[in-house]
Amino acid sequence: MISIIAAIAANRAIGVNNDLPWRLPNDMKRFRQLTTGHPVLMGRKTFESLPNGALPNRTNIVITRNHTLSFENCILFGNIQDAIREYHQEEVFVIGGASIYSQMMPFADKLYITLVRHSVENADTFFPEINKDEWIMIEQEDFPDDEKHLYPYTFQTYRKKPV
Repeated sequence: MISIIAAIAANRAIGVNNDLPWRLPNDMKRFRQLTTGHPVLMGRKTFESLPNGALPNRTNIVITRNHTLSFENCILFGNIQDAIREYHQEEVFVIGGASIYSQMMPFADKLYITLVRHSVENADTFFPEINKDEWIMIEQEDFPDDEKHLYPYTFQTYRKKPV
């Protein structure tokens, strides 16, 4: 099973200068709860943006065309097809970036989205459009802004519609 997990602004923004445009502690907590114990798949730039390197208690899979690279506690693949073949028996969480999200959407079974109800005007990275003809929302939970969360947000879970 392939699951995509992302925090997305109202205008589909996911990043500014290879960083998240917000700090949402509850989103990070949900991310940890869902992905711990599972492989996480990401592009090289996403991996390089992680403040402490490989995510603990997860198999870190990095997609890169640069075969001379190596990252501590990571498994590198040159393309997503090889990674999918290798990990097809497990639930793999795709954690970014934009190019990897776009490539993985056709293969994904589930989407775990944190919809940040705010538009990021200076964003330079965006999540692909979620085609409502292909996906059905199966869970939704709304949260207001508060002292730790600058913007209101919604946890959403989508499942791919059967063909």
